[in-house]
Amino acid sequence: PGSRITVDNLVKEFDVSHTPIREALGRLEGEGLVLKTHLIGYRAAPQITRRRFDELYEMRLLLEPHGAAKAAAAMDEAKLGTLLEAAGVMSRREGKDERLRYSNFARQDAIFHDKIMEYAENELIRETLGHQHTHFHIFRLMYHSRVTEEALDEHEAILAAFGSADPD
Repeated sequence: PGSRITVDNLVKEFDVSHTPIREALGRLEGEGLVLKTHLIGYRAAPQITRRRFDELYEMRLLLEPHGAAKAAAAMDEAKLGTLLEAAGVMSRREGKDERLRYSNFARQDAIFHDKIMEYAENELIRETLGHQHTHFHIFRLMYHSRVTEEALDEHEAILAAFGSADPD
């Protein structure tokens, strides 16, 4: 967090032109992961505070249950199968590097939640929660080691509700 990011170094490291690097940095800026200062350049965004994390989580609790209820109403066997598959991949505990394992979990967790919001058919909620998801995982990676087990338990409950067509 807070590290300087130079376009030229990224161009050399990835052996690409300036254009895709600038486009990628622009997307990351839009998601709040990098900051751009006029005439200075880019920096990695600072780590979010506990207060900001709590505020983001509160907003998530306002949006996600509504989206999940809409997804439950639209749930069918194919959609449930996709979610069960994503949950199965997420629960695998491969490798010894804890950060790498969490990184893999976080990627699959983002897919799982995004699929639910896709099934809810509300793009604004989907986009809003998608932008937040990265911030949640970065914060949790830094400060909370039991998040994987807790999230897997929550996912089991969500899948059980979807399987029984329970929108609540």
